[in-house]
Amino acid sequence: MNKHEAPISIASLHTATRHDSGPKHVTGTAEYVDDMIEPAGTMHAYLALSTRAHAEIVGIDYEAVRAAPGVIGVLTAEDIPGENDVSPSHKHDEPIFAIGKVHFWGQPLFAVIAETRDLARRAAHLVKVEYRDLPHATNVRAAQAAGHKLVTEPLKLERGDIEAGLAASPRRVKGSIEIGGQDHFYLEGQVSIAVPGEDEDVTVFASTQHPSEVQLMVAAVLGIRQHAVTVNVRRMGGGFGGKETQGNLFAAVAALAAKKWNRACKIRPDRDDDMTATGKRHDFVVDYDVGYDETGKIHAVDAVYGARAGFSSDLSGPVTDRALFHADNAYWYPAVRVRSEPLYTNTVSNTAFRGFGGPQGMMACERWIEDIAYGLGKDPLDIRKANFYGTDTNNVTPYHQTVEDNIIHRIVDEVEISSDYQARRAAILKYNAGSPILKKGIALTPVKFGISFTATWYNQAGALVHVYKDGSIHLSHGGTEMGQGLHIKVAQVLADAFGVGLDSVKIMATTTGKVPNTSATAASSGSDLNGMAAWDAAEQIKARLLAHAAKLYDADEGDCHWVQGGMQVGRKFVPFAELVASAYLNRVQLSAAGFYETPKIHWDRATGRGHPFYYFAYGASVSEVTIDTLTGEYVVDRVDILHDVGKSLNPAIDIGQIEGGFIQGMGWLTTEELVWDDKGQLRTMAPSTYKIPLASDVPPIFNVKLAEWSVNAEPTIGRSKAVGEPPLMLAISVVEALSMAVASVADYRVAPRLDTPVTPERVLMGVERMKGARG
Repeated sequence: MNKHEAPISIASLHTATRHDSGPKHVTGTAEYVDDMIEPAGTMHAYLALSTRAHAEIVGIDYEAVRAAPGVIGVLTAEDIPGENDVSPSHKHDEPIFAIGKVHFWGQPLFAVIAETRDLARRAAHLVKVEYRDLPHATNVRAAQAAGHKLVTEPLKLERGDIEAGLAASPRRVKGSIEIGGQDHFYLEGQVSIAVPGEDEDVTVFASTQHPSEVQLMVAAVLGIRQHAVTVNVRRMGGGFGGKETQGNLFAAVAALAAKKWNRACKIRPDRDDDMTATGKRHDFVVDYDVGYDETGKIHAVDAVYGARAGFSSDLSGPVTDRALFHADNAYWYPAVRVRSEPLYTNTVSNTAFRGFGGPQGMMACERWIEDIAYGLGKDPLDIRKANFYGTDTNNVTPYHQTVEDNIIHRIVDEVEISSDYQARRAAILKYNAGSPILKKGIALTPVKFGISFTATWYNQAGALVHVYKDGSIHLSHGGTEMGQGLHIKVAQVLADAFGVGLDSVKIMATTTGKVPNTSATAASSGSDLNGMAAWDAAEQIKARLLAHAAKLYDADEGDCHWVQGGMQVGRKFVPFAELVASAYLNRVQLSAAGFYETPKIHWDRATGRGHPFYYFAYGASVSEVTIDTLTGEYVVDRVDILHDVGKSLNPAIDIGQIEGGFIQGMGWLTTEELVWDDKGQLRTMAPSTYKIPLASDVPPIFNVKLAEWSVNAEPTIGRSKAVGEPPLMLAISVVEALSMAVASVADYRVAPRLDTPVTPERVLMGVERMKGARG
């Protein structure tokens, strides 16, 4: 058996099982950081934020702050014994507190420490800051015009002769698309509690997707070594990438205060300050030049992906890299050159968000597919099919990885049939011809999403498994639970491995004190990595138990077999708990540290070549919409999804992830609009001004199915596939359906080129442009 092969059995794996915290979520008994009982004497911190987008700090007067009721003290950059930096990159360009200059409206200046959160918050607003304003740029075009330097190194992916390919193309289309950003809008905001210990020790309870990075940052800020910092995470109320790096700041401030005053300290910003001071999904502007022929076959693609990175590097390098990795989506380009352009802007530093740049890369390529379709007067689905990988046996990506597991043809064909796409499209064309005000649209779009961290070293995980004398099992692993069901999936893996019920497995909080050097729970890889690490630990313990059983019952190891509930030794069945109890009495080790590293992957960024992804996840969606051409308002009438998760570890959890991912993607592409005013202040910083999808926005007909025939060709845990990020991009079909409805105004002769988010205002403006094009 391949050493990476995890066996599939019939215990609890691959069965629909409720989320382990589901009842607690519903009843309000699930404990989050803000629910924890605070230690006696807990202090509260609050950040004071800049009120300029770009300015020199001439002076700061703290007198009124320090004199405010309940104030214990003020933390500034001068109080930091270690590094004044919480940047996840090697550039060290993200200070905790600004020194000398502010680079965006909302940049932290200092922290107030007070007896209560309310007193700290009120005191923070009493500061007097004198600024000398500097020019600022808050969007991609302004940054390009100003010639702002890149905050991180750009990437170029190239394959084939792009100049010759474009020159030889019978047709060319040039254009651009603006793709809006997105706030994470997690239900639980950023929050941390730090409790000081003896000597250098500090324990941090944080809402973070990356406990080991918080440990690293807190240690660096305090000027101590990592072994003195313990970070604990039981669960998060949503993360979506917003807690991969953005929690560093809050944990560091809490820890600084805790060690300075030797009292526990808690920090939790209000929603408006959270949205103002923390990073978001990157906005992109993609400029493209595409050559194609009369059949719709693409010959060459040349594109530049400009991104609003913000004031520091954060994760903008890998995010814009991944945008290029998905510039092809499911399509083969004979010649291709795509380049990233992450730009310095006077806005909060943008960061990871579900899909990590992949959604923006896909949205751009679906735009030129649409351009080609309208230019030729064809159904965009026909253009998509004509360009799929495997259509002409061509399967090499722009980064020179061969696509070996391509199932996009079957996925698309099946959802096309199950959704009755062709008949519905014909009916919509007929409806639009007779309806002057209301117009409908329908679209089918594919997804091919690469799974693995492109930073190869992150593709590793650890787990710690203890089996106690009564047969109960303690599970710790390096992944974090943010509502996505990671803990229940890994518990199912362990229960399956030992052949016991799920009630025998206790899921423990993630802590750096048990599993060190963890990777972020991100890149859709939580189950792949941590599931295999837990399985590895279980296999070590099982091997010892099998040898023990053979010795105890005087049998050959070949006659000892694991079965549901215990072990069969010859004709004798030994219950698991009985076997474990006897193993303890015979001094058999019942604990193991498991480990897993993803095989096969490698990536050379300098050459733009490699095998960065272990495998691909596939999916397709059909969306139908109706727009009102007088107001621009619209509804999503129906959505049909077929998605590939390999052999599902837990179909109930996976379907929930697909539904949630689609709706979040729909919000990003249609309603969630980020707006900065001319002073550089974010104005959409609360639910009153920032519109996430509501329950009423869920399509009334919403059919979601798993491709149950799919089994991962790679030996992942249970032959499953990742499900966290890929479904978000299925929502691109909503944008394409809206485009069709708008294009109907000009008899489908002109591509509407709607920028995202496609708000009702943009739909209305698109309709007016179509009326002008119609003449």
